[in-house]
Amino acid sequence: MKSWKWLVSVLLLAMMLVGCSNDKAGSENEQSELEKLSIMLDWYPNAVHSALYVAKEKGYFEEQGLDVEIQMPADTNDPLKLAATGKVDLAISYQSQVVQSRAEEIPVVSVAAYVRHSLDSIMMKKAAGIDSPKDLEGKSVGYPSTVITEAVIKTMVEHDGGDFSKVKMTDVGWDLIPAVATDKVDAIGGGYINHELVLLDKEGYEMEAFRLNDFGVPDNYELVVVAGEETFNEKKASIEKFWQAVTKGQQFVKEDPEAGLQILLANENADSTLDPEVEAESLKILLPLMEDEGVPFGYQEVASWQSVADWLHEAGVIDAKVDPQQFVENIVSK
Repeated sequence: MKSWKWLVSVLLLAMMLVGCSNDKAGSENEQSELEKLSIMLDWYPNAVHSALYVAKEKGYFEEQGLDVEIQMPADTNDPLKLAATGKVDLAISYQSQVVQSRAEEIPVVSVAAYVRHSLDSIMMKKAAGIDSPKDLEGKSVGYPSTVITEAVIKTMVEHDGGDFSKVKMTDVGWDLIPAVATDKVDAIGGGYINHELVLLDKEGYEMEAFRLNDFGVPDNYELVVVAGEETFNEKKASIEKFWQAVTKGQQFVKEDPEAGLQILLANENADSTLDPEVEAESLKILLPLMEDEGVPFGYQEVASWQSVADWLHEAGVIDAKVDPQQFVENIVSK
C-alpha cells in the first residue's frame, strides 16, 4: 500500500513539474515573439513623454505584440539623424527641424503629431519693460544659437513693426534660465512655456511670454514622431500598432494625470531628476496642446506642414521649397 501511494505521489510531482516547465516555456516563447521597436526621445524623460511610459508600464505595447525600447539622446540633434539612418526605428523631433532636414534631402518622414501646438516663446521678466516684440530693439536676447530660433525672433519683431537689426542676439547655449534670471540678457528665445517658464515662475520670477503665432510665426506641431523612409516602408504596420498603444497611454494620462505622472517619475533619468511640482504643472499646460477636439490624436494636417515650410523658406532658413506630401505619412485616419 505504501509503495502504491509513493508511486502516485511521484507521478503527481512529475506532472506538476512538466506543467511548470511548459508554462515557463510558453512565457519565454510569448516574450520572444514580441517584435522589438525602438524610439528615441527628443530630450530627457519629462511630462510630455508620460503617455510613452504609461504604454510601456501598463503593457499596452505588449498588447500590440511589441517590445518597445525607449532611449534618451546624447544630443538634441541625434534623434532625427538616427531615425533617418535606421539606427532607431522612431524618434521624437520638431516640425521645423523635419522640414529643414527634408530640404537637405535627409530621408525622414513624420508619422504622427505628438504636440499639436507651439510651446516655444520669447520670455522676459515683467520688470524688463518689454510689452511686445518691437520693444526688443536695443535689448539683448539670449538664445541657443539656432537658425530657427533666430528666424522666429526676427519674424516676431518685424511683424510687430520693429527693426530686428537693432536687437542684440546673444548665444547662451541652453543656459536660458540663468541667463535671464541673472539679467545677463533682457529676454530669451527658445524657451518652452511648459518648462523654462514654469521653472522661472517657481523660482519667484515674475515672467512675461510672447507666443509665436501671435506675431507672424505659424502655429506648429511642436513635437512629431518620425521614422526613416526605409524603416517606415518596412515597419508601417508595427508603427501603427505602436501608435495605438501610445494613444491608449495618452487616454490614461488624460483621465488620471497624477497616476500617469507617477509612472513617469518612476522612470526619470538618474542624471536629470524631475521636480514633481514642475512636471505636474507642465503636464497641465501640455495636455490641452497635444490634441484638438474632433481630431484623432496624432493626425497631421498637410496645411500645417505647408504653412511651416512656406515660412521657413520666406525666412531664409531653407533655400529650396519642399512638398510636405512627400514626407508626411498619417498612421491614423481623420
